[in-house]
Amino acid sequence: MFTRVLRALILLAAAVLLLVLTWPQAFGLHTTWVVAHLVSFRAIAVIGAIVGLIVLGLLRFIRPLRPILSMAMVLLVLFAVANAGILASRGFTAVTARENTGPADAKTDAATVTVLSWNTLGDASGAAVIAELALAQKADVLTLPETTEATGIQIAEMMRAAGRPMWVHTLSFDLISKARSTTLLISPDLGDYAVTNAAGSGPPGNTNVLPTVVAEPVDGSGPTIVAVHAVAPIQYEMSNWRSDLDWLASQCQGDNVILAGDFNSTLDHMAGRANEGVTAVLGNCADSALSAGAAAVGTWPTSIPALLGTPIDHVMATVNWQVTTLQVIESLDDAGSDHRPIVTTLTPAR
Repeated sequence: MFTRVLRALILLAAAVLLLVLTWPQAFGLHTTWVVAHLVSFRAIAVIGAIVGLIVLGLLRFIRPLRPILSMAMVLLVLFAVANAGILASRGFTAVTARENTGPADAKTDAATVTVLSWNTLGDASGAAVIAELALAQKADVLTLPETTEATGIQIAEMMRAAGRPMWVHTLSFDLISKARSTTLLISPDLGDYAVTNAAGSGPPGNTNVLPTVVAEPVDGSGPTIVAVHAVAPIQYEMSNWRSDLDWLASQCQGDNVILAGDFNSTLDHMAGRANEGVTAVLGNCADSALSAGAAAVGTWPTSIPALLGTPIDHVMATVNWQVTTLQVIESLDDAGSDHRPIVTTLTPAR
């Protein structure tokens, strides 16, 4: 009798644990230490479940353990299927851009905006590589976390020499670490922009640890553009990370906003931060990769395939924009950064 009760308790605990790891937002655990990290790598979790099934299948030859192992295998099958289903619903289509660094699409509308976002790991990618990619993509906006003003100016000079000038806006919390700088480049074709948020860290003017740049059109026409860098959810930054997500949601309360950059968060982590009544994930902003059916494609780290990585870099926009194309660029995985560039073309919704 005791053995049966113990077996039932073990299986119940395993079932609850797997359920939490599959959909932690149902329990309010999606932004908690450890769970937030585990849910970031759903594809690896599926592989882990398959490996577990193989191991348990071999152990089933031990007769006394057969009943509990059989039930454990059922739980792992359900866990793998559920996570694979979530990934499939978010989509893998951007993988088709694997060897493509050419323009996502030819511009046919003067109001179309192409946004390139790339965390450059403290300028590691180099100005020449970034400028070449931006020119190839015909980018109108570049959001570059961990990129210094000096590198931003170099990029702008190279793009100007190629006939595509850009204005450079940088916020730095200090000059000690390049990670504490975020640079935003905007084409003059979009009009004049000015940085409107504070250079100091923390709400209400900025994210807590790493700078985010908020730029608004001087004449009031055109989208507010936010170059995002939220802190990573490491053990001692969890409260700052959650605060960053809240603050970023507050930046998308208007009706014409584009957010792009390194959110250090997946769609799971953003649960509960969308405004009611809108098809969005953060404030009033929808995720471009989700709209394009590519939200399961990992942008970090470049050391593993995109299908196994975590999608923590995003381009988001309010509902007045629709996604024309989206690419996660894998061909620059050896360019120095541990993040992949993400390129989105947005067109005014008709």
